[in-house]
Amino acid sequence: MELPKKALVLSKTELAKPVLLLKKSDGTIVREYSGTPIDQAWAPFSDYHDFDFSDFKEKGAYYFELKGSSTASQPFRIGPYPAWQNDVVDFIRTQRCGFNPYTGEFCHQKDGLSFFGLRPDSTRIDATGGWHDAGDQLKYLITGSNTTARMLMAYQMKPGSFTDEYNARGLKGANELPDILDEAKWGLEWLLKLHPGPEELYHQVADDRDHRGFKLPHEENADYGWGPNSFRPVYFATGKPQGLSKYKSEATGIANLAGRSAATLALGYEVFSAIKGYESFAETCLQSAKELYAMGEKQEGYQQGNSYGAPYRYEENTWADDMEWAAAKLYKITKDKTYLKEARAYAKMIGAWSWMERDTASHYEMYPFVNMGHYALWQVGTEKDKKEAIGYYEHNLARIQDRANKNPYGIGHLFIWCSNNLAAAVATQAILYEEMTGSRKYRPLMQNHVNWLLGLNPWNSSMITGIPENADTPVDVHMPFWRLKKESIKGSLVDGPIWATIHDKMIGITLSEPDEYAHLQPDHVKYNDDWADYSTNEPTLDGSAELLLILTSLSHD
Repeated sequence: MELPKKALVLSKTELAKPVLLLKKSDGTIVREYSGTPIDQAWAPFSDYHDFDFSDFKEKGAYYFELKGSSTASQPFRIGPYPAWQNDVVDFIRTQRCGFNPYTGEFCHQKDGLSFFGLRPDSTRIDATGGWHDAGDQLKYLITGSNTTARMLMAYQMKPGSFTDEYNARGLKGANELPDILDEAKWGLEWLLKLHPGPEELYHQVADDRDHRGFKLPHEENADYGWGPNSFRPVYFATGKPQGLSKYKSEATGIANLAGRSAATLALGYEVFSAIKGYESFAETCLQSAKELYAMGEKQEGYQQGNSYGAPYRYEENTWADDMEWAAAKLYKITKDKTYLKEARAYAKMIGAWSWMERDTASHYEMYPFVNMGHYALWQVGTEKDKKEAIGYYEHNLARIQDRANKNPYGIGHLFIWCSNNLAAAVATQAILYEEMTGSRKYRPLMQNHVNWLLGLNPWNSSMITGIPENADTPVDVHMPFWRLKKESIKGSLVDGPIWATIHDKMIGITLSEPDEYAHLQPDHVKYNDDWADYSTNEPTLDGSAELLLILTSLSHD
């Protein structure tokens, strides 16, 4: 795949016709490039120039030097993208709950006691397993379902791109199943536990009472009324507002969770039914997918995440995209045309509505950040269905492109909390659009958002721990493995920069040390590589999963 290449030169004084020298690692000059001035500029720099070197294709290690100056870039490589998708899977494995292979310890074995459900409150149910959501140890169906789905889709995209170095428990040792499927199966098994009966669906384990400082998973100190390291609440999806303290979620139904979980389980059926020895597991996934879809039909609407002592929660308020996704996947498997008819109805209901159409949005308001329902319907629908799905994606990407045209970095996502997820979503949607149309129209837009995540941004820092290698990447992250053990885990996407107007109002952020990016910080967007800034520097489960389709698509087979 031929991809565009660009460099930016930023200056606090005006540069007259700057020239970049492309040099090999030994200092040999191989090409000169003239810059194009960019009208837009972000403080503290007033002068921006863009350099396009897409014509240069010789593989190797290089750096740029500003002609007539000692100013030089960090070294970089030209060539195929490494198989970084395997590093992301490795990070997700470290987030396992129940048995954590990274620590080698069991944790949260008493998850949990049900609330708001069909069973009496405090009834014991088995909600062990799944993944810890971020730098804390909560577990959400909202994000766990999407994380599982992304792994299954990435495997379907390029099955040969994934390693087999770990077994089902997540411990070293091949087991003839790619590691990404070991991890996806871990997620599917947890989804099945949260749906223990045809009319039951649980959506969250624990709440922000967890936030009692950094601790390793097996050293849980949160007390939900039964003592530390004991039972935790498991919230039933009622389709109504919930909360055990003064902060209540909003809810109008459960179709976002039921639909997305159904789509994920249907993907599980597709993948595992083709692998010898997993046929029975695949059938269980399919049966649960059908049941959950039916539950979503009965309770159309959305269920949000629950908080307890703080106002922050996942504020998802869309659901038709999830039901479209599930209906399209179930039609593909069963050939039941009722599912296809319903997928079309849900597709028209959600249309092009997305965070991409907005100038701002609430936290996780329109989650997942890519409408996978349109892509799934494009895969199975008629020519008319395909044209409409493409049109929705085109409409979104055109809106992002309009914003990107007014931005010195060529990016158009929003700088709300977890902005890196949105940057990844733009790149993902552009990749899928190219698959659907064969058009390279949005390839530069895709690359600009990938570049942003890999370090072409005001801080000159990647937003992914340890990637690229030998570059400036997040280190001092809001994660217990770093704070307690000083161990950095490669392959996680941090939350990312947010508008200063949001950052300045976040509760409890005081940097632990002077800001190493103070001389680079724009006035209107903030990012800190500091464990005390949970709003910009916390690795997240689903944010990392957002990377998977991108890195899989770009990786060299």
